[in-house]
Amino acid sequence: MIDVTVASGIEVASLHTVLSALADPVRLEMVRRLHRERGPMACADLYDGVTKATASHHFKVLREAGITGREDVGAHTRQLLRADDVERAYPGLLGSVISAAEREAAAPPAPATA
Repeated sequence: MIDVTVASGIEVASLHTVLSALADPVRLEMVRRLHRERGPMACADLYDGVTKATASHHFKVLREAGITGREDVGAHTRQLLRADDVERAYPGLLGSVISAAEREAAAPPAPATA
């Protein structure tokens, strides 16, 4: 039998803390991936180009801001987006930030200036 424990009882933090957490490009990408998946994801599937220790720090910042939660399944940890909780605290915020990030990611790169 697999033991599942969900740890997401933290309240959504102040607006400043939430926006600060989302301002980091690595954390914003983690949130974008969680939003696209619409369910818990393995930690390793949420980041590229950073060490495991750095990713753990980013997960902690998002969790303490109340944006994500952690689901422990046996010996594995998965992250989950607390979109409903963030929406209750700050209506429209998460959707707007994710939409803007998606538009930015889809935009062609700006030409180099001399």
